[in-house]
Amino acid sequence: MKLYDAAMPAPNPRRVRIFLAEKGMTVERVPVSLAAGEHKLDDHRARNSLGQVPVLELDDGTAISETVSICRYLEALKPEPPLFGVTPKEIGLIDMWVRRVEQQVGAHVGHVWINTHPYTERYARTHGIQRYADFGEYSRGRALSGMDWLDREIAGRDYIAGDAFSMADIVALTILDFSAFIGLPVPDECARLKTWHARVSARPSADA
Repeated sequence: MKLYDAAMPAPNPRRVRIFLAEKGMTVERVPVSLAAGEHKLDDHRARNSLGQVPVLELDDGTAISETVSICRYLEALKPEPPLFGVTPKEIGLIDMWVRRVEQQVGAHVGHVWINTHPYTERYARTHGIQRYADFGEYSRGRALSGMDWLDREIAGRDYIAGDAFSMADIVALTILDFSAFIGLPVPDECARLKTWHARVSARPSADA
């Protein structure tokens, strides 16, 4: 297997690296430079027609994209430790929280990045992409509201989906770290979320 990967601060490839580290799995990594536009070249589009990373290429040539899909494949290869749950209840709750975190926080952080950040301004200008600054600022407020909501939701538990570290924590960590990178950190008022962040950031896998 080969993982077509991109360096920090790209959040999606980092999800897979953290997942692999938690599983104790080693996969050949092939770097793809986002800054150089290598993800948009024909050879990479042959693996993922959307020109995105990460991509997991299997030994038979099959290419799996989308971070959660890649991680589900890896979980099936190595079920322990379980990061998508074991019981029907755990599986359902973890899947629910992965989707909630992505929808309530991650999507809005992405809109802030695309529509307001200086790096994406340069990219948009050279590639003829329209940006919407007002929508980006609106999304900034929605992202902060999502963080406040998540801070309330995790009251009384150590991890996003319950008592154990899971894929939901990986998704939340990568989103919030990327959010801080683009100038949108977790507010100090979100004390529970900041405590959770410190807890999961202390795991060795967080350095992946």
